[in-house]
Amino acid sequence: MRSEFWRGKRVFLTGHTGFKGSWLALWLNRLGAEVCGYALEPPTTPSLFEDAGVGKLVRSTIADIRDLGKLSAELTRFGPDIVLHLAAQSLVLRSYEDPLDTLSTNVIGTANVLEAVRRYGGRCAVVNVTTDKVYENRGWVWGYRENDPLGGRDPYSSSKACAELVAHAFRDSFFRASAGLTPSIGVANARAGNVIGGGDYTPRQLVPDTVRALSEKTPVVLRHPEATRPWQHVLDCLSGYLMLAEALYGEPVRFSEDWNFGPADADTQPVSRVVEMLASHWNIKQIWVRDSGSHPHEEMALLLNSQKSRRDLGWACRLPLALALEWTATWYRRHAEGAAARALCVEQIERYETLPAP
Repeated sequence: MRSEFWRGKRVFLTGHTGFKGSWLALWLNRLGAEVCGYALEPPTTPSLFEDAGVGKLVRSTIADIRDLGKLSAELTRFGPDIVLHLAAQSLVLRSYEDPLDTLSTNVIGTANVLEAVRRYGGRCAVVNVTTDKVYENRGWVWGYRENDPLGGRDPYSSSKACAELVAHAFRDSFFRASAGLTPSIGVANARAGNVIGGGDYTPRQLVPDTVRALSEKTPVVLRHPEATRPWQHVLDCLSGYLMLAEALYGEPVRFSEDWNFGPADADTQPVSRVVEMLASHWNIKQIWVRDSGSHPHEEMALLLNSQKSRRDLGWACRLPLALALEWTATWYRRHAEGAAARALCVEQIERYETLPAP
C-alpha cells in the first residue's frame, strides 16, 4: 500500500457508519484521501462512527443504498476515483429474522452502486466487499480458493454470493474488463475472514459479546463453541481492500477479479479458543458456557486460501491472531479507562503502518 497513491484521491465509501467503514474512513483520512461516505445511521449505540467523530472528517451522506436516485446523484456529484462498497446487512442471524431486507440491501443495493457507477461513467476502481461465506461450504479442511463454486445456505451468505454475481454481470456487460479491452472502470470482489478489532459494538457478535461479558463479569454464552473461523484484525482486512483498489485503478483489466483476504491457516481457530485468548488479557480463565438452545444453521468450518492475494498483490496478514487479540483488548481496555476512540484508532493505524511487510 502506497500512501502517495491515496493523497488527494476521491473515495466514495458506502457503509462508512459501520465498524469496518469507520476504521477505513479514519485510515483514508490519515492517508490524505478525500472521502465521501454514504450509509444509513450508525447501526449500534454506542458506535465507533460517533465515538471517533468520523462524520467530522469526511463528507457524510445518511441515506439508503436502495435509493438509486439519491445514490446516483451523490456519486456523480462527488466524481470518485475509487468506490469502496461496504454497505450491507452483515449478520447471519439477522438474515434469518429478516431475509427480504438482507436480500434487498445486499443484492439490489450492490446493483444500485454499480448502476450509479455506470451512469457516472468516469474512470474509477470499484471494490465490492463481500465475505468468506460466499463459497459453497463443503466442510473442507483446506482453504477455499477464488475459483471454487459460490453458494450459501443461509440468507446472508447467499445474498453475498448473489451480490458477487451481480458484480460479475456489470463488469462483463458494461465495463468489459473480461473482453481484453482497456476499460476505464475496474470491478473486483473482495472476500475477507471474520474481522475483529476495537470499537465493534455489534450485538450477537463474538468479540463485542465477550467484552460486554468481561465488563459485566458474566460468562459468554456460545452457540457453537467448536465452530472455526478465519480470524483477522480489521487493519489487516482493510489493508487488503486498499491494496486491491490501488492495483485495480492502475490495471483494471488484470485485477477485475475475485480476491481472498484471509489469515494464515494457524489463525483459523475455534470460537471458544478465541474467547479464551481474549479473556486472558483480563486475567480471566473460565469465561464461556454453551448455549443449550436451538439455533438456525451456521457452518462449522471455514478456511480461506489467500495465496493469490499474496502472489499478485503482495498482501498478507501482519498481525497473527494472538497479536490481533492483544490489540483488540488494548483498545477496549484503554477506551474504558477514558482514552478517546479516534486517538486509539489512529495510534493503532500508525503502529500498523510501521510493521514489516509480509
